[in-house]
Amino acid sequence: MKYNPSRTIAYGVASALMLALPIACAAAQTPKISNVDLCNGKNRAAAEPQIMGCTAVIKANVDNPAVLAIAHNNRGNAFSREGEYDLAIRDYDESIKLNANSARPLNNRGVAYQKKGEYDLAIADFDAAIKIDPNNADALANRAETYQKKGDYADAVKDFNEAIRLNPNLAVVWNERCWARAITGDLQGALADCNESLRLEPNAAATLDSRGFAYLKLGEWDAAINDYNSALQLDRTLASALYGRGYAKLKKGNASGANADIAAAKAVERNVAEEFARYGLR
Repeated sequence: MKYNPSRTIAYGVASALMLALPIACAAAQTPKISNVDLCNGKNRAAAEPQIMGCTAVIKANVDNPAVLAIAHNNRGNAFSREGEYDLAIRDYDESIKLNANSARPLNNRGVAYQKKGEYDLAIADFDAAIKIDPNNADALANRAETYQKKGDYADAVKDFNEAIRLNPNLAVVWNERCWARAITGDLQGALADCNESLRLEPNAAATLDSRGFAYLKLGEWDAAINDYNSALQLDRTLASALYGRGYAKLKKGNASGANADIAAAKAVERNVAEEFARYGLR
């Protein structure tokens, strides 16, 4: 686990399928948005409208497997956004039964398993999605993220490499490879990746935190502190940035400032010191 809540690859769960249905198929209508539109995620302000829309579409199309597969997938996405991963997995199961040749519900179910900490099941789903669609950058990036969570950074980097080759415009993937490279000691590669991520998405707290970590491992304390300061301006409770800044301050001889940052980091995440030690910074 990394103490950076911004790191999660969120686009995996958002892998929706579009329902191409006439409006009349919806069992009930809202004044402005049909159940079909709701199920397609037109109203993203909350998950509940999408759940309701997809449920209505499912009830109205019990004899249409293609529509049911899409509606179950999309309702699963809504449940995932709510953190209801078991309900999401149940819907993804139905979607996969109805259309076994679609990579998206497999990818999405893998993300739900990953969120539950069931990493082997997640990887099995990502494997299946990639077998169906070898050019699925989302599934590759999500499998890489899962490898990282298991501590398998070599396989993570391989998958990130392929995901970047397929879609070089995803800032979060450049950031994730930056983090993996920093942990494995490829520090110049890590800095290059974080710089590219920040070019694509300036002012991202997660990437500034990752680059700060790379500077820590290089022993460039001032550069690390600058990046951590910038990250904390965007997210004051980022435990990894607080602890990293404290670590750099300690190396510069600022014990009082270091102790304050480290205490603040531990108040957010009590095991943050053990994690940094595992990453090679004791």
